[in-house]
Amino acid sequence: MAKNLIVLPSKPWPPLLIPSHSATQFEWHGSTRVLANSNNVSMTNRSYPKLIDTQLNQLCVSGPLSEAVAILDSMAQQGSKLRPITFMNLLQACIDTDCIWVGRELHARIGLVRKVNPFVETKLVSMYAKCGHLDEARKVFDEMDERNLFTWSAMIGACSRDLMWEEVVDLFYDMMQHGVLPDEFLLPKILKACGKCRDIETGSLIHSMVVRGGMCSSLLVINSLLAVYAKCGQMSCAEKLFRRMDARNCVSWNVIITGYCQKGEIEQAQKYFDAMREEGIESGLVTWNILIASYSQLGHCDIAMDLMRKMESFGITPDVYTWTSMISGFTQKGRINDAFDLLREMFIVGVEPNSITIACAASACGSVKSVSMGSEIHSIAVKTSLVDDILIGNSLIDMYAKGGDLEAAQHIFDMMLVRDVYSWNSIIGGYCQTGFCGKAHELFMKMQESDSPPNIVSWNVMITGFMQNGDEDEALNLFQRIEEDGKIKPNVASWNSLISGFLQSRQKDKALQIFRRMQFAHMTPNLVTVLTILPACENLVATNKVKEIHCCAIRRNLVSELSVSNTFIDSYAKSGNIMYSRKVFDGLSPKDIISWNSLLSGYVLHGFSESALDLFDQMRKDGLHPNRVTLASIISAYSHAGMVDEGKHAFSKISEEYQIRLDLEHYSAMVYLLGRSGKLAEALKFIQNMPIEPNSSVWAALLTACRIHRNFGMAIFAGESLLELDPENIITEHLLSQAYSLCGKSGEAQKLKKLDKEKVKPVGQSWIEMNNMVHTFFVGDQSKPYLDKLHSWLKRVGVNVKAHISDNGLCIEEEEKENIDSVHSEKLAFAFALIDSRHTPKVLRIVKNLRMCRDCHEAAKYISLAYGCEIYLSDSNCLHHFNDGHCSCRDYW
Repeated sequence: MAKNLIVLPSKPWPPLLIPSHSATQFEWHGSTRVLANSNNVSMTNRSYPKLIDTQLNQLCVSGPLSEAVAILDSMAQQGSKLRPITFMNLLQACIDTDCIWVGRELHARIGLVRKVNPFVETKLVSMYAKCGHLDEARKVFDEMDERNLFTWSAMIGACSRDLMWEEVVDLFYDMMQHGVLPDEFLLPKILKACGKCRDIETGSLIHSMVVRGGMCSSLLVINSLLAVYAKCGQMSCAEKLFRRMDARNCVSWNVIITGYCQKGEIEQAQKYFDAMREEGIESGLVTWNILIASYSQLGHCDIAMDLMRKMESFGITPDVYTWTSMISGFTQKGRINDAFDLLREMFIVGVEPNSITIACAASACGSVKSVSMGSEIHSIAVKTSLVDDILIGNSLIDMYAKGGDLEAAQHIFDMMLVRDVYSWNSIIGGYCQTGFCGKAHELFMKMQESDSPPNIVSWNVMITGFMQNGDEDEALNLFQRIEEDGKIKPNVASWNSLISGFLQSRQKDKALQIFRRMQFAHMTPNLVTVLTILPACENLVATNKVKEIHCCAIRRNLVSELSVSNTFIDSYAKSGNIMYSRKVFDGLSPKDIISWNSLLSGYVLHGFSESALDLFDQMRKDGLHPNRVTLASIISAYSHAGMVDEGKHAFSKISEEYQIRLDLEHYSAMVYLLGRSGKLAEALKFIQNMPIEPNSSVWAALLTACRIHRNFGMAIFAGESLLELDPENIITEHLLSQAYSLCGKSGEAQKLKKLDKEKVKPVGQSWIEMNNMVHTFFVGDQSKPYLDKLHSWLKRVGVNVKAHISDNGLCIEEEEKENIDSVHSEKLAFAFALIDSRHTPKVLRIVKNLRMCRDCHEAAKYISLAYGCEIYLSDSNCLHHFNDGHCSCRDYW
């Protein structure tokens, strides 16, 4: 319907005139029936119709209604006609008894009505609509020759009851095109539909109609207009309308408070709440509940709790909605014990829970995987006779499934009288989560034959289940089936499931391929997509991919989410672009602790210890309290800067000044600090005096220090301790074997070498990004046709590198030493990038799977100086930035 064809009246609307019918004078008031007076009925042919009316009206009251059909058939044989009011009474009786079949029989005999007027047809429309057959109501409506205000009201009311909001708006425009104007009773229904559809355009149009029609004095209409603006987020318009209102009631205040709550502007909502009381309007239970629910939903549970107690002090008793809002808020916040305490208190004060309360409590049990508490909630549902509620049934299935009790979940599912798509998805998801994808698939196939066929969530649950259980082929097959079937289209969650699954199985390349396919399919990435795919790009050869995803996030306005911007700070740093990290950080307002920590750890990663310490000072000046992650990074920054005493002081303040429990990451950072400065004996003593058992990262920090400072005896102790924690670590075995040999323990070295032969050693590999392509090299690579040229280049450079190196002392390395046939992979990458002297790149970005050896490290330093280029190389332990003959690691890695 073309909305712009409406011509608004410029004068007040005329009153609705109902035509007078001399033959059948009556007044009709909704469901009111007019019963014939049976006191003076005589048994003559002339009085026969009156007797029939009496009988039919009596059937409307006491039934059985089915006899009316036989009476009407008898009338048809006699050639008699029925009064319209009697026919309408019969239709109303069908509405009251929900008897659609009698209603259809009456419709088939509408020809018996003396004069079918719009009121009769309107009642017919109402009968079909209120009996749940809106399509038949619409058919009657569309076939009517004449429609009055009551007719349009009946049809609009029917669509409104069925939540068909867009249909309501369309009917409004159709009604206006036919010259029928809504009254102050119908307008609120239309405005409600506008609010549900977020149709601010139609709401504004009706606002102008109300002003021009002189209906501004109707509080019901103005409150409905206010609700449209609030629901559409147009709070400035809502405020203007609110201020201009001649009179306001509690509903008006509730609408404006709700509007601000929905926008998340809880402080503004609180101001109106206070102003409401100042104007002498008592805030009732509904108003308090609006504010309490909003604070709970936004995670401000303690404030909500204070409001609830304050509400009681005003003599307003919390109802089930109040308690449920609080329980839901604590559950969403992860404060499960508080949620259960409230539930117990709710029972003590005698408030009966509803289905939502029980469902929230069951969800809380599911979130902590507590089947024992969940069983208590199940018992409460049984005692309160709510166990058959489908919402509770679904929540219990989900709770038992998350807790691993699939037998109980299946029992609930089997006992449900009615199941919906959520019931099926919950039980299927439960089997998928516990690895029983075969059983899940069996149920999925049954679901396709049930009354609740699979929706896209069902498909996604199965895809996620197969991905999580390592059956990627089956997951891709299911995804393909959705695309081929065509009835249900994959949504962004479908793509996210595949991307996340491949990343969890450490197949980053496949995850990126799926992401590219997603873009080619014109599927818009969402917040989850960006947060999922970015970890796959946190390496030096994916720096352009991070920029590409960043551009995509900017176009979709996803960077307004703080979590996304924080992830970009981290991703840019790990992909070698710390300056981009700083730009994203500087553009954030506000920043949270994760923002500061992301940039801080980025500076530490790049060896910018001074920048990290300056940032920490700025963070404290801004009044932000550091957390355990912050302090671990700061100790590492002091370590890199060689500020040992400052690092020790920072460590001592962690528990004293900042009230943070010391964690293994803090102890590891301290060992790194002491070890880097050469205080190996102090580092070992520190480990031996730790109040908690050292983990592999602590011993690895000591082993690194021993390797760099060439204390091979202590390296053996650190290596053996590390091997006890991780006996299968072949890298540790290899380093330990070298340490044994250098310390003259050849027998121990031989034992480890024998063990080494039984295991597959990781082959040194390097990846370099050139011209938007990633090239792979591995140690002793013989597959490339241009290897002779690369070796020739390396031989020439190698002479200069040896002249450049002054220290040729003994050391232990993760990789076997080079020989003629096994050049290390990063050197091949250097040669590949720089062999063409005409196009020497300014920046090289390389990723290596093992720790660089000393020779390759010195070669990279020399090449950065001789060729005037920057080299970013990320190995298994450190991000190296070689520039002008120096490395950001300061020769400690």
